[in-house]
Amino acid sequence: MPASVLVPSSVPAPAPARTVTFRGWGMDTCGAPSTGTLTRWRTSRYRALGIYFGGRGRACPQPRLTPGWVRAVDRMGWRLLPVYAGSQAPCVSSGVKRHVAIGRHPARQGTAEGRDAVRRAHALGLLTGSALYLDVESYDRRKKSCARRVLSFVRAWDREVGNSGYLPGFYSSADTGVRHIEGARRAGVEDLPVVMWFARWRGAPRLYGEPALRRSAWRGRRIHQYAGNVRERHGGRTLLIDRNLVDAPVARVE
Repeated sequence: MPASVLVPSSVPAPAPARTVTFRGWGMDTCGAPSTGTLTRWRTSRYRALGIYFGGRGRACPQPRLTPGWVRAVDRMGWRLLPVYAGSQAPCVSSGVKRHVAIGRHPARQGTAEGRDAVRRAHALGLLTGSALYLDVESYDRRKKSCARRVLSFVRAWDREVGNSGYLPGFYSSADTGVRHIEGARRAGVEDLPVVMWFARWRGAPRLYGEPALRRSAWRGRRIHQYAGNVRERHGGRTLLIDRNLVDAPVARVE
């Protein structure tokens, strides 16, 4: 069950007044489900829900995602994981994401998109102390110029989000973006994400056995997305979801 706690981290970060940590099973789906569907899904084991609340790389329209929806699902007991699908690596693996590549001024762009993420989170009623997760899809981290651009963008986004009182999180493939950020952490780079959400599918869910991450890093601030594009049915309603194991900060809702 979720609990309000101060969460320690092996990664330096601005300390908000309060964070809310959830430990348990979560899901994310492209479009915010109806409140009726989420009521029916209370019969499932899931209690955390990823929501794509902004970003130029967001794939699905979000007609349901309003402050009223956020308050309603929070009262149901759902803990929200706000995902910002912003600009992507120029060497992104997915062809459908190449039209939203990070440009020639990655730090400036990261700052602007971090500011947009904060504005959108505030408009939805997500309070400071909430974790906001930057979605950076799989990319070829071996291409050094591309990797440098991504890291500059991510660090600027993190600074803007963190300086605004939110917790900057990061989502990516374990073998690409996550390995890249972990390498930067080991090298002593500053302004890195304070929460790590890694995707490694077709394996057992495990938070602290991930080979791309040192076990001591991001303790109490990890999410493992262990399966994707899975159809599940609960309470007579079917959703296409990704499955997650969560031990990480979630949103605080006003």
